[in-house]
Amino acid sequence: MNAGLRKVREDLRRRFDVYRAKRARSKINATVIGVTGSSGKSTVTELLGHILASHGSVHTQVLANTMNALVRMLYKRIKNTTELDYVIFEAGASGPGTLKPMADMLKPHVAIVTMVRLEHFSAFKTLENVAREKRALVDALEPGGFAILNADDPHVIGMASATAHRVVTFGVSEQADYRVTNVNAAYPDKLTLAIHWRGGVLELKTAFPAEHFWLPTAAAVCAALELGVPPEKVAARVTTFQPLANRCQVLVTEGGPQFIVDAAKSPWHSVDLAFDLMAKATTKPKRIVLGQISDYAGSTRKYRYAYRTAREIADQVIYVGDNAHRSGAGQEDRDSGRFHELRTPKEVSEHIKRTAVDGELILLKSSSRLHLERVALAWTHDVKCWVPVCGKREGCDTCGLYEVPFEEHRDHVRQRRHARRWRRFRRLLGA
Repeated sequence: MNAGLRKVREDLRRRFDVYRAKRARSKINATVIGVTGSSGKSTVTELLGHILASHGSVHTQVLANTMNALVRMLYKRIKNTTELDYVIFEAGASGPGTLKPMADMLKPHVAIVTMVRLEHFSAFKTLENVAREKRALVDALEPGGFAILNADDPHVIGMASATAHRVVTFGVSEQADYRVTNVNAAYPDKLTLAIHWRGGVLELKTAFPAEHFWLPTAAAVCAALELGVPPEKVAARVTTFQPLANRCQVLVTEGGPQFIVDAAKSPWHSVDLAFDLMAKATTKPKRIVLGQISDYAGSTRKYRYAYRTAREIADQVIYVGDNAHRSGAGQEDRDSGRFHELRTPKEVSEHIKRTAVDGELILLKSSSRLHLERVALAWTHDVKCWVPVCGKREGCDTCGLYEVPFEEHRDHVRQRRHARRWRRFRRLLGA
């Protein structure tokens, strides 16, 4: 088959898939909720799904947040739509014009916007462009729907003036409909907060290790309460929710370190949040491992700034990856062991294995490109996939092949797929 014909066939298949997705959406009677924002949207989506699961049947689509993922969710993954009470979709944007088609197809009854930051800098260039893209979800609301907006972010709350739909706000602002107070977290003490709303005051205890998680918590709680979930049920469900993998996930090892794994995303604004977690933690000693910083404007001098900040917080700072040489660490810090410059996650793992102190706190902070979560996984699993950059977007927990050498992944997946097909075939024969 020549390339031209293959392209035509692929285009026709995509069009047909989109048609089936739109048709599937028209049959959904459930309350459809869309979540977007520069950070926090995955946690909001998963936490809200966890809360609503105590109130009805829920389908949650998290992490896979592209147009293709939405299409697949609508026509493949949502079955028995009459039995669903809620559908929650996390909508991401990689550049101008990428979120609007998703919003128009999703047609949410509830649109949640967490924050606007300069993500995907090379594509968006300005905060205004990011805000314009995120607003598409609010613009696509169904009649009678409502938006839940961050009252503390001027680019988010600005969306309220551009919509005729009902707007509900959350934040620390005095004007917020759901006002957040008493935010406290100092690891190992987990996040607690209070939310003041028209129903009174809701005291919340969470499993999050850092204060900045108040924002996704408040957004999810606001949505759940607006959708009629009883406050006591909301509080109980928040208490039992565990942070998502690689998003400030806590991994405590027996006889070894405690890891804070924040290796899913690393836009510049999130680096200080992770450092703040470490600064407020009472566990000692502390180490910070910094890999790839992403989505920032300006020069690579940000690695120098990050080192100066990390040095004041941690007993040792480790830089890893292609930008490890940009720390600006002095020779004295290098000679004393205060700073280490390493090239690969495997080198980091080996170094920590040699020098680990029982109970110490180690932050693993990087974009997903380096998969620094392997450093923590190596304490409880036989990690054999140590390729510096594998090209996979999902975390190692989702991939599940970290105990298989990278060069064997393809054959391993093929064999596993063949085994599944053979099991299905045998079940059919038995039927």
